[in-house]
Amino acid sequence: MQKVLYTQRVEIVESYQERRDCADQRIADFIVACDFLPIPIPNKVEILEEFVLQLQPAGIILTGGNSLEKYGGNAPERDKADQKLIEIAIKKYIPLYGFCRGMQSILDYFGNELTDVKGHVAVRHNVYGRDGVREVNSYHGQACLELADQSELNVISRTEDNVIEEICHQKYHIRGTMWHPEREKNFQETDIMCVKSLFRREIL
Repeated sequence: MQKVLYTQRVEIVESYQERRDCADQRIADFIVACDFLPIPIPNKVEILEEFVLQLQPAGIILTGGNSLEKYGGNAPERDKADQKLIEIAIKKYIPLYGFCRGMQSILDYFGNELTDVKGHVAVRHNVYGRDGVREVNSYHGQACLELADQSELNVISRTEDNVIEEICHQKYHIRGTMWHPEREKNFQETDIMCVKSLFRREIL
């Protein structure tokens, strides 16, 4: 199986004075369902390039959890790791997929602003785009409403209240969704095929 690297959220455990990297086990399950071998990435920006070089992944996934520090988050090491991984993906032509916070990191990297949104936490809603209409989960309180000029990204789908829910890069194999594919009770074939096609470099 080809390898796919995935990021981890930062949990602060005050009683132990620890900052822990961790991830929902369903993320690994989803990656396996996509026929890849899941490998978690530490939030250590100084070793990420060597990490990627040694493992030669088919793709990288920026996962959910932790707001960006500029929008109230408390995990700056994760912000730096996400940004570094995007840089590496571009430089090494490695396909990259981000969901929820991961898509926010992609938006931020390419110069787009996030804003607070209501009615998008722990709900399900429809998204409308080039692939038609589908129902997805939603667990985010911040989102992007309009892409900046020269952002190099395209909008694939939006919600009825104009929140951007899905993006892709105009040139690189970079894609993002605001929904969590791993949080579906049964993984959606649409999400599985999207990740497979992206990491096989079949779609932008």
